[in-house]
This record gives sequence, C-alpha cells and structure tokens, in this order.
Amino acid sequence: MKARVTVTLKNGVLDPQGKAIEGALRSLAIPGVESVRQGKVFDLELSMTDKAQAETLLRDACEKLLANTVVENYRIEIV
Repeated sequence: MKARVTVTLKNGVLDPQGKAIEGALRSLAIPGVESVRQGKVFDLELSMTDKAQAETLLRDACEKLLANTVVENYRIEIV
C-alpha cells in the first residue's frame, strides 16, 4: 500500500524559507506569485493492506517524527 503525508506550517507561523522562495521567484521575473508557503511531502510504501491500520500507523509517525504538531499540520492520503 502506498501513502503520502503532506506537512505544512500552520497559519500564522512565520515561514522564512517560503519568503526566500517568494523573493527568488520575483527576482526571476516569474509573475503572479503573491505568496509562498513551504512544506514537506513524504511518500511511503507500507507492508500492510488494512487502510484503518495504515492511517493509525501514519498518524503515530506524524505525531512522533514527521511533523512538529506545535507549528505544523499534516494530511494523510492512502493512495
């Protein structure tokens, strides 16, 4: 089973890397970009076949390692 975990900063949390990307896009004359928020994507291959068990495992992984839940949100997708 394949899964994807997307981790993004919560609203209101400063994102210096996103601001740097935003500035770089402007300096490259790429029009229409008003703001950038940077995040992380994890693609995982799981050995289990039970979707509920996979979601529980991934939620645990996010809470313990993949996301800093104080400043980040995460979204789990089973592909």
